[in-house]
Parts: sequence; C-alpha cells; structure tokens
Amino acid sequence: MAKHNGQQLAAIKREILKTQLFGIPAALLLGLGLYGLFAANGNAFHPLLDNRNIVYAMLIAGVILEVLQMYRLIPLLKEQARIVSDSNA
Repeated sequence: MAKHNGQQLAAIKREILKTQLFGIPAALLLGLGLYGLFAANGNAFHPLLDNRNIVYAMLIAGVILEVLQMYRLIPLLKEQARIVSDSNA
C-alpha cells in the first residue's frame, strides 16, 4: 500500500510541477502588465509596455492563465493532502 501511495504521490508531484511551469508565463505577463500600467509612465524599457491596449491584453491573458493554473492545481493539492493524510493514519 505504501509503495502504491508513493507512486501516486510522485505522479501528483510531477503534475504539480507541470502546472507550476504553466504558471510562469502567466506571472511574467502579470508582472510586465503591472509594470507597464503603474511604473513605466511612458518610459518603459520596451515600447510595447507604453501601449495601454497591449498592457491591458497582457493583464487579461495573465489573469486567465493564472485562473486556469489554479483550476488545475487545487484538485492536485487536495489529492496530495488526502494521500499523505491516509498514509499517516
């Protein structure tokens, strides 16, 4: 039983890692979008970040990707916690 739980945990951890890697572009889009919106003030390090439409599109895309990541990540974390609590009981 413990070997089976170990295999399940390893598989879940791989899926969590894949999901977190999926979140990297989302975080970058959010970060650059917030930079372009609040910090650049027309003097961004890249001209696209001075364009409000591009910045808003980056923010929307980042939020959508983050929501998709959380939609996938939360069930994985719940399953991981269930397996760990079952193996400790």
